[in-house]
Amino acid sequence: MHRFANPARFLRLAALILPWAAGLAVVCFAAGLYMALLDSPADYQQGQTVRIMYIHVPAAWMAMFVYTSMAVAAATALVWKHPLAEVYARAAAPLGAGFTLLCLVTGSLWGAPMWGTWWVWDARLTSMLILFFLYLGFMALVNAFDDPERGNRAGCILLLVGVVNIPIIKFSVDWWNTLHQPASVFRMGGPSIHPDMLWPLAVMAIAFKAYFVAVVIVRIRSELVARKIQALRLTQVASAAE
Repeated sequence: MHRFANPARFLRLAALILPWAAGLAVVCFAAGLYMALLDSPADYQQGQTVRIMYIHVPAAWMAMFVYTSMAVAAATALVWKHPLAEVYARAAAPLGAGFTLLCLVTGSLWGAPMWGTWWVWDARLTSMLILFFLYLGFMALVNAFDDPERGNRAGCILLLVGVVNIPIIKFSVDWWNTLHQPASVFRMGGPSIHPDMLWPLAVMAIAFKAYFVAVVIVRIRSELVARKIQALRLTQVASAAE
């Protein structure tokens, strides 16, 4: 990955990926929403409420994926000093927080008719809420220091400490008695969801992933431009002081 440490090389690659990721996101969102809202059947127990699944589940997957990728970036930044790793973590954090918030909101909308309450301190729900706070904590921490290097280092440490929450989210339904249903897609023996529901869910998952790739590239490019402008301003100030 060090061959992509050069910002110019990364930007060239990003310019090639961005239009494809954006196009894939638009196509998959259009197809996925049509399949989810109009083509897929209602659940025999949950009725039309099950359609919340097509937003809730991909958002939950992305919330965990983004944080895990940020933790990998944090380890890369701390161990190998990869210059773009910290930039990626900063760029991805608001997106991950957004996915987590979307997961929590849609989960509440889903839980109200199914469980009879908007919120319970269930193991899965509580650990997902902790994930949301970890995102917010990272974004606050990296901007809490006058020295950006200290802020980035503190943020990376928080990411590595908080990554223990990811397996807790994943396996909480297996480790404890919870109201949340167990895994029905990634499980031993294969998915338990009918293909008529599984295909729309898969398309929506691809749409969410493509959307993330497109937006995080835009955010990384913006962050690199902002750093370049800041470096030029510091150079001008230093020249003026001389």
